[in-house]
Amino acid sequence: LWGQPVVVENRAGGGTIIGTQAVTQAPADGYTLGVAISALTINPSLRTDLPYDTLKDITPVTQIGNITGALVAHPSFPADNLGGLIAQAKARPGAISYASLGVGTGGHITGELIKVRTGIDMVHVPFSGSNAAYRELLPGRIPVGFVVLESALPHVKAGKLKVLGITDNRRNKLYPDFPVLQETVPGIGYESVFGLIAPGGLPADVLRNMSADIVRVLDTPEIRQQLALQAMAVTASTPAEFSDVIRRDIDHWKRAVKESGANVN
Repeated sequence: LWGQPVVVENRAGGGTIIGTQAVTQAPADGYTLGVAISALTINPSLRTDLPYDTLKDITPVTQIGNITGALVAHPSFPADNLGGLIAQAKARPGAISYASLGVGTGGHITGELIKVRTGIDMVHVPFSGSNAAYRELLPGRIPVGFVVLESALPHVKAGKLKVLGITDNRRNKLYPDFPVLQETVPGIGYESVFGLIAPGGLPADVLRNMSADIVRVLDTPEIRQQLALQAMAVTASTPAEFSDVIRRDIDHWKRAVKESGANVN
């Protein structure tokens, strides 16, 4: 598209802080892009020592789509939706554990928020990623957990897990039969952003051209089909629209963290 080689650098660690900091410290010349996920908007509420200002030191380029989270359960668990889980937890206070993909993730905060909103007691068990979580979820040693829908689908289709609900604010267009968690507990829904960011201060003409090029690629049937296989509908937003989403999500997580009491300690 741009006639330039692309070098992918995996700056892992720190809940995406290391990678985001690398983007903020790069020259604002259009040659550095970063991948933004929900941690970009969660971290400002959980961490007081961020080495950058999320709203000032990055330039939102485009939102590719949303990464849908899912609350899944082992088939033997005696509930088929969030309402059923709440009933089970009320009947057995402290007896049910729920997995997440790590402390400070959307699933962790949402799980704690559900506990506060409904008055139930469940034990949070964080894991360092999907593989570790599935090692406990698939045999049922931990009965329920928050995971990424895309990674759960093969297990759901094989009958090894069931979906109690998804974290989106509305029914997923690709999987409309999955219930939405906030249909049971209003206000807990979130849509984990997946998009591209650049260093702060990116010149307007560079941003405009870069965003338009990326959106044009996202509009191709091949890319849409590939993302659909990952349970993701394409958003392909403008920079201004993506900026609004980031601000909205920061506000959501600020309220959720405060109410739930979730922390990274």
